[in-house]
Amino acid sequence: MRTLAFLRDNARWLSAGILLTFLSSFGQTFFISIFAGEIREGFGLSHGEWGGIYSVGTAASAILMVWAGGLTDIFRVRVIGAVIAVALALSCLAMALNPVWWLLPLVIFALRFTGQGMSGHIAVVGMARWFIAARGRALSVAKLGFSLGEAILPVLFVALMLIMDWRILWLVAAGIALLGAPVLLLLLRQERTPQSHADSDQSLGMEARHWTRNQTLRHWLFWFMIPALLGPSAFNTAFFFHQVHIAEIKSLSHVELVAMFPFYTAVSIGAMILSGWALDRIGTPRLIPWMQVPMVIAFALFAVAGGSWGMVAGFFFLGLNTGFNNTLPSAFWAEFYGTRHIGSIKAMSAAVMVLGSAIGPGVSGVAIDLGIGIETQFWWIAFFFMLSTALMVVGVGRATPLLSRST
Repeated sequence: MRTLAFLRDNARWLSAGILLTFLSSFGQTFFISIFAGEIREGFGLSHGEWGGIYSVGTAASAILMVWAGGLTDIFRVRVIGAVIAVALALSCLAMALNPVWWLLPLVIFALRFTGQGMSGHIAVVGMARWFIAARGRALSVAKLGFSLGEAILPVLFVALMLIMDWRILWLVAAGIALLGAPVLLLLLRQERTPQSHADSDQSLGMEARHWTRNQTLRHWLFWFMIPALLGPSAFNTAFFFHQVHIAEIKSLSHVELVAMFPFYTAVSIGAMILSGWALDRIGTPRLIPWMQVPMVIAFALFAVAGGSWGMVAGFFFLGLNTGFNNTLPSAFWAEFYGTRHIGSIKAMSAAVMVLGSAIGPGVSGVAIDLGIGIETQFWWIAFFFMLSTALMVVGVGRATPLLSRST
């Protein structure tokens, strides 16, 4: 009953978060990559060339995120969210109408910045700031929009590509994003804003302080977390970016591989809800060091999988990490560094993650062109996540005692 009351009393703000994370789908790799074959064929690009273009556009969006993400500390979510929704619609329109390959980096930049970057960032910052005691539940509910998009859009759009031109489908995406702006304005007519919070409603970080972005950047814990921030975005992105190639290597049709996505999404939703519940009861410090262990198992399974069932098992563990990753990092920044400057701090971490998503497809694409098989790459990725887990265990373990000074 308490959960139902929470959902009912906060439906307006939670729905806005779900809408924003759903709209972010149009700038996410799992959506853009379903058109990879058509884009490479239409513009005459190799795996490495397409991966390089994707990396350049994504890296540029990461750089802009460092500055633009801090705007959430200044403007209301309803205002900046609506502006970004319109900008995302224009970005989808650009993909639909773009006639030349040399504009692709700009189009990818626009999609990644407005979709993957700002849409999700605005939603997460809103939840982290608006909710304190129920932050875990709020984050897990808001991220359902992302899971919904991940479950529905790839299967739907791959099926539609059998009867419709891929450029027309980008026009459809533009229309959906454009409709999101007035809906967001309607939901947030009575928005909770940064200015409406008293100081007593804000959550302090380590040493009973509200850390600024510059202070966070100079703090050793931030650098211990860098591999954990880069890893999922880099290698999840690389995996979904090369999904057409992976299907070929595993002797699966593209539709067969994409049909596994809803299972992966269902697991991620379950893990996300479970981690949100656990976060509010057990706490971030005990949970976050171990959140990437499933990634080690997932990529080891992807490396050895010889058929559908091996891939399904890999997707199970990948889904576990995706669910954990949707709640724990956002709560981590609020709990360890405070909420007064959460917009600019989260923007910095989001920029690192976006940068990771720029590195992954480019490096992996070039490796494929050089003859380093994707299955060999999966073993190295599993080893990377073993190292990132060790760093989190040490870093968070050292920093946790500093939280006791916040009481």
